[in-house]
Amino acid sequence: MQRKIIYLINPISGSKGKAFLLKMIEEKTRAANILFQILPTNIEANYDFLKEKINTEQITDIVICGGDGTVNQVVNALINTSVNIGIVPMGSGNGLAFAAKIPRGATKALDIIFAGKSAFIDSLLINGRFSCMLSGLGFDAQVAHDFAKQSKRGLLTYMQQSWKNFIKATPHHFEIATPDTQFTVEAYFISIANGNQFGNNFTIAPKASLNDGLLDIVVVKKMSKLKMVSALIKHIFDGKIDYYKNNNFHKKDILYFQTDRLTIGNPSHAPLHIDGDPAVSSGLLTIEVVPNAFRLLQP
Repeated sequence: MQRKIIYLINPISGSKGKAFLLKMIEEKTRAANILFQILPTNIEANYDFLKEKINTEQITDIVICGGDGTVNQVVNALINTSVNIGIVPMGSGNGLAFAAKIPRGATKALDIIFAGKSAFIDSLLINGRFSCMLSGLGFDAQVAHDFAKQSKRGLLTYMQQSWKNFIKATPHHFEIATPDTQFTVEAYFISIANGNQFGNNFTIAPKASLNDGLLDIVVVKKMSKLKMVSALIKHIFDGKIDYYKNNNFHKKDILYFQTDRLTIGNPSHAPLHIDGDPAVSSGLLTIEVVPNAFRLLQP
């Protein structure tokens, strides 16, 4: 079957960078002898129309020029279709792209798309809401909520919001239950990861795999702020999967384990983010992995 690509690009009026990207896409895709269309992303995040286009026009690939939030919105609309998903990373964090070893440069990202190698990756559901990469409760979610309110985006703004929230962060009470165990914990944040990336090449779940049928859960417990920094650094470089039955499990500052499903009681309604975008929190979250959720073009 001849490949047909739809590129989804967030339109920015008067952007020289965006004009360069459009020209590059047109030139490189024509040179690869692949049929293509370029469509804008939409503010309503409604991509249901893509299903009909995929079926009627025999579209083989949807390529998202954007970040994790846009990837989430598009893939959520295309679950149970046979289309390949490609990413040209253009977001603030690009966690899924980095986890899949997709380079940030548009030229190299397009080369991966043209190579056409795809593989299934898992996703997850949080109270029925789709997440393609990583979601979380607590400190990092508050950063996502505050970051979304800023007029300027980018890594510098994200770092500023992270520092402000780090200074004022307080732990939350959580009640965690898996098929194997249950426990309560006071924690600054909980990350529920399908890949190893927090974004910007910051590794939060060192042992995570995109297609192992498991979620990696990282619980950063209550401790001094100074100790939290050193504990996170150690976790990034030495993070090992913990087992509930180990005597040292509950003594650790950062709990790191894998499961295919869990519930998190969240009585203080700690803030929630889904793939880096702010989301409405809940007093109880039911979380499960979705194996082989979609096919991603990757090296």
